[in-house]
Amino acid sequence: MGKWPKPAEGSWTEHYPDLGTGPISFRDSISPEFYELEREAVFKRAWLNVARIEELPRVGSYLTKEIDAARTSVIVVRGRDQEIRAFYNICRHRGNKLVWNDFPNEEVKGTCRQFTCKYHGWRYDLKGELTFVQQPGEFFDLDSEKYGLKPVQCDVWNGFIFINFDPEPRWSLREFLGPMITALDDYPFGLMTERYEFAAQNNSNWKIFADAFQEYYHVPSLHSQQVPSAVRQPNATFECGHFQIDGPHRLVSTAGTRRWLLDPEFMYPVERATRSGLVGPWRTPDTHFSAGLNPGGIEPWGITNFQIFPNLEILIYHGWYLLYRYWPTSHNTHRFEAYNAFHPARTVRERIEHEVASVVLKEFALQDAGMLGGTQAALEYGLDEPIVDDFPLSDQEILVRHLHHEAVKWVDEYKAERSPVGVGS
Repeated sequence: MGKWPKPAEGSWTEHYPDLGTGPISFRDSISPEFYELEREAVFKRAWLNVARIEELPRVGSYLTKEIDAARTSVIVVRGRDQEIRAFYNICRHRGNKLVWNDFPNEEVKGTCRQFTCKYHGWRYDLKGELTFVQQPGEFFDLDSEKYGLKPVQCDVWNGFIFINFDPEPRWSLREFLGPMITALDDYPFGLMTERYEFAAQNNSNWKIFADAFQEYYHVPSLHSQQVPSAVRQPNATFECGHFQIDGPHRLVSTAGTRRWLLDPEFMYPVERATRSGLVGPWRTPDTHFSAGLNPGGIEPWGITNFQIFPNLEILIYHGWYLLYRYWPTSHNTHRFEAYNAFHPARTVRERIEHEVASVVLKEFALQDAGMLGGTQAALEYGLDEPIVDDFPLSDQEILVRHLHHEAVKWVDEYKAERSPVGVGS
């Protein structure tokens, strides 16, 4: 995707002139028409993270993923050759959904030797090839080689499984991620396999929730109980140490927040008792070295949030990480998925430390989520002619500006590609 410039002294936004510095519109988050274009331009063309390889530990391990933005379901499976593959979850005979249990719209996972359709018994191997047809003599010149499962482009980076619905993606996965993200090639995500997951259905456009994790300007007001007293003072600033943009992707780093632990007002009693909380367990493995982990050279470093377009965020802390995904379900609703990943606990105390950190972080996210309904409702006032359509953003909100800029850019490029030559000339 390309290299990034060094930010100008005293400003982040002005160093990325394509973004501008004026007020922005949020029509891309309230328009049903824009959402339909976004589905095609973004979610059917970008690489999308759907799982990690630890979720498919052995031959025949599979999971399904329901992706409303593409209006489809996908099977992801580990083959006998250890390759990870993805297929549309559709039987080639009569279009029945191939892999599901009690409820067809619920995601499932398991292990199998082959996939068998519940309806008429057609079978497919782990490579998606059709291997069995009931009463093949009843068909007319049936060529089983032509009726394997329809594949979805699939690739893996550092244990993260991505798919792409474009049969011929414009970029390989590695090209799409670019140097800012692939600088984490050596980060040992695979060591952190103890996970605490949660998901929520939210009444907002997916980008509105993503915006909450792209800036810390809101922290003193919204998270007043979770910040030290110095940050809650009038006119106190809470600034990030480093912002960076590379193609459609973004990152934000903050300084070493562990110093907050010295402020007893910052902690809940359970945090003091368990020595764990918002920034994770107080004792964690030494921060894993990676050339890409702290590109701004912040000392003391605390957190870096890598935001991979369109809908993935990986927040790396000292010795553990947090992952978010935002899956659109309509122009003003989305499914939010999150999990914390730690090194496996060796003692009961370590397990408690992990659980406390997960609960406190979940509360933090719920405070952000509590704003979503109000934001979406207000943005939609006067939907065709919004009452307010120009919103000023601070320098600390550069990544909010960038996400919406990229979504509009991808849609505009998609529209231009499909405009008949000569129309309007």
